[in-house]
Amino acid sequence: VQLQASGGGLVQAGGSLRLSCAVSGRTFSNYPMGWFRQAPGKERDFVATISQSGGSTYYADSVKGRFTISRDNAKNTVYLQMNSLKPEDTAVYYCAAARLSSSRPVDYNYWGQGTQVTVSS
Repeated sequence: VQLQASGGGLVQAGGSLRLSCAVSGRTFSNYPMGWFRQAPGKERDFVATISQSGGSTYYADSVKGRFTISRDNAKNTVYLQMNSLKPEDTAVYYCAAARLSSSRPVDYNYWGQGTQVTVSS
């Protein structure tokens, strides 16, 4: 499975970005998908996950109400809509495909290369 994340960039606090992750190589709809992020000098943190059908989602408390994860199984793509961005959201964002719906990085088999999100104050 290959994952290609895109959509990162520089945005002012309060702004929005939409990340995309295109998946190829296996049947996309078989995999729960997740987004994680890693700031410099910190561990990789869970952001959001979505079930195979898209009917179930789960968010980290720090992004709940601001971020929305979604997927389009016809396009083999998962999205992360990020609104009301804060400087503390600055990180490299990674998409990943899991063996099961989880917030733990260890449960994800396949990872994209990451896309940088920088939020200025």
